[in-house]
Amino acid sequence: MATFKSGFVAIVGRPNAGKSTLVNRLVGQKVAIISPRPQTTRNRIQGIVHRSDAQVVLIDTPGMHKPATALGREMMGEVEQALDGNDIVALLLDASEKFGAGDRWALERVARSSGVRFLLPNKIDVIPKSRLLPLIDSCRRACEFAEVIPISALTGDGVPLLLEKLVEHLPVGAPYFPADQFTDQPERFLAGEIIREKVIASTYNEVPHAVAVLVESFEESASLVRIHATIQVERDGQKGIVIGRGGETLKKIGTTARRELEILLGVKIFLELHVKVQRDWRDSPARVRQLDWRRQLEHLGKM
Repeated sequence: MATFKSGFVAIVGRPNAGKSTLVNRLVGQKVAIISPRPQTTRNRIQGIVHRSDAQVVLIDTPGMHKPATALGREMMGEVEQALDGNDIVALLLDASEKFGAGDRWALERVARSSGVRFLLPNKIDVIPKSRLLPLIDSCRRACEFAEVIPISALTGDGVPLLLEKLVEHLPVGAPYFPADQFTDQPERFLAGEIIREKVIASTYNEVPHAVAVLVESFEESASLVRIHATIQVERDGQKGIVIGRGGETLKKIGTTARRELEILLGVKIFLELHVKVQRDWRDSPARVRQLDWRRQLEHLGKM
């Protein structure tokens, strides 16, 4: 009789290593926003892979870095929680970039983590194989890995093998989530993240890092979802960039976010956006905690 396996896999690594791209590919649909700009992911996000023989719960994490703000410290707290207490810790490395001090620091931290460890050199579609072996050898000298699987999260190279190996190392157990659930995020939070992704894609300078999105209301009916959200920035100049000349940029953000949400949620979306200046919010622990969707749910439950 076949045995069912289930468990949790933390995907960790430096900013822009491709963690969210990998999670989305493994799940088969979008559960985490992506951007070429580093430090896009700010919370632990779970994506769920369903198979007839297994359920793999993937934990997408913020990029590992030395924090300089309250936001950075909160993000690294999310990473620390993911590193310990999961069945597998998978370190994703950007193999197309020179291995530096930040990568070495991430490798040393993973070496102290609990769980089975995987090494995933990523972006093998853009580098020669001759660069790969020295990187793998160097990492193996610093940390013991149960599996080393070179992949391309973008093209899918190596990803089917990775999934097979993940299942192989998971414990026997019942599924944690229903078969129709692909993420632990509420639709309300996912909407805010997609809006933030569109802001990041439409702005420049420091604006992407200074942006937060708060979904003020999320009203559902059978055929329509009404979403009112506030885009939060730190400076008046940033507000002007988000709004754009004659409101053009904000209109573009709203249109692209609404279209994606309609596909994702399968209903018509009414989306209303406002832009607000909240000075130096990234340095305020209270403001940063307000953006955590788990705390938002606790707050809504008390209302």
